[in-house]
Amino acid sequence: MHPAKSVIIFTTLSGIGFGMLFFIGLGMIVPEGLMAFIWFAIAYLFAVGGLIASTFHLKHPERALRAFTQWKTSWLSREGVLSVVALLVMAVYGAGLVFLGTRFTYLGYAGAILSVLTVFATSMIYAQLKTVPRWRDFSTPFLFLGYAGAGGSLMTGQVDYALALLALAGLFQLLNWIRGDGALGKSVSDIGTATGLGTAAQVRAFEPPHTGTNYLLKEMVYVVGRKHAGRLRILSLLMGIGLPILLLLAPFGHMLGALAVISHIVGVFASRWLFFAQAEHVVGLYYGKR
Repeated sequence: MHPAKSVIIFTTLSGIGFGMLFFIGLGMIVPEGLMAFIWFAIAYLFAVGGLIASTFHLKHPERALRAFTQWKTSWLSREGVLSVVALLVMAVYGAGLVFLGTRFTYLGYAGAILSVLTVFATSMIYAQLKTVPRWRDFSTPFLFLGYAGAGGSLMTGQVDYALALLALAGLFQLLNWIRGDGALGKSVSDIGTATGLGTAAQVRAFEPPHTGTNYLLKEMVYVVGRKHAGRLRILSLLMGIGLPILLLLAPFGHMLGALAVISHIVGVFASRWLFFAQAEHVVGLYYGKR
């Protein structure tokens, strides 16, 4: 799949933002007054900023509100509804801390649960797609939740949780790569099923369907060199998982903590780029590109 920048930004930043809201809602940090406002401002900057970025790849962003209408059948719609409800609940929870110096405990718990469900819904947008075998795997939701938890714990200074969740995120990432590599080949899809002629005879491509490029080839058939992908995988693990763990294990310092956060975000961006760039859509079979 074409790795659209807006979707990479969306999945990375919103995951971190809702991860922060999860830990804040659980009461891992209980700031008051101005400090509470700053914490919530940072969390909302990530969460809302990511959600806004998700509309940039739409041809008609003004129609984005229509996505909320299909919540019964669409994970995209469910994500939109859950994100809005989570943000509203956490806004009320935050208002209590900012203006009243009071923690509405159960409201915080509800916001934390809704934040997790929002990230899960985001992951299911991809995990439910039969046309992309690499994504259609149980490891995809774990990957999204793992990175959201790791990013949220890092941002809120929960060192012990961050160490554990970073390690889990790394394991989920490796699992996702292992299961994703070759997923298209293991699926029942081939050029016969892609053309609908597989039941009649063995099908092979004689000539490409088009002599030039088109929308499908541009958006859904993206080829990444094996060496390039391998280097990016190493980079994402080192920057997103390894270096933050080493920095957290060092004697505590705010500068080291900031470097751990920056390193993690860079690593997650690399991971997300690969998540989309290495996704093999079955339409590539029709064009003889897989």
